[in-house]
Amino acid sequence: MAYTKYSLTPASNNAAPPDGAPEGMLPSAVNDTMRDMMAQIRDCGDGLRDGTYTMTAVKITGGTINGTTIGATSAAAVTATTMTGTTITGSVAVKSPYFDATTSAGGAARNASGTSQIQWGAGGGDNVTVEVNANFSGSATFAKRAVGTVDGLTDGATITPDFAEANNFSVTLGGNRTLANPSNLTAGQSGVIVITQDGTGSRTLAYGSYFKFAGGTAPTLTTTAAAVDVLAYYVESSTRITARLVADVK
Repeated sequence: MAYTKYSLTPASNNAAPPDGAPEGMLPSAVNDTMRDMMAQIRDCGDGLRDGTYTMTAVKITGGTINGTTIGATSAAAVTATTMTGTTITGSVAVKSPYFDATTSAGGAARNASGTSQIQWGAGGGDNVTVEVNANFSGSATFAKRAVGTVDGLTDGATITPDFAEANNFSVTLGGNRTLANPSNLTAGQSGVIVITQDGTGSRTLAYGSYFKFAGGTAPTLTTTAAAVDVLAYYVESSTRITARLVADVK
């Protein structure tokens, strides 16, 4: 934006009109300079409003942010953004490559180097979406529910869940299938896989070697048409998943 041609030091804005206001300039140049400044102010305001101007060192000290995206998905794009005394309300997305919720302020989004990017108090707004990997070094207490999405698996001869996508999954079987060893296993993850028979039924399911069942015997699905079984699982390690089938849920 052309407004950057102006200096933050008033005395340095002494270039020839309309780029500056030198001593003794003609009266006609005063109008030209003022009009140029008006245009630059409008250009700056429009850029901030429509997002065409990237702010690299923003400090927000008050006000309300409602229904917008704050930050970015890379550390370089989120540098030097701070908010103090600002209320976050509505469906607001807070984006950063790293999240740390151990501060007394209630939470802080940080970049990869650990520098605090965005902070909000414990009484911050509702429906705030944090699109990051959240790492909590202490205990986390939620006054109300915490809800994860249910990832719909793609039916096929071999079904391979990606455990990085969700905790809970669902699939409708259209034939005899194999539930392969999931990718991206992390010890401590748990959830369920809801398995539904299609309108034909009689579909069977084999399991990858990582799935371990009581007594070492893999369970048999309910095979009536549209029957629902729920496979509960707990990831013990990168190669072991303890599982139990809750059959014929009605």
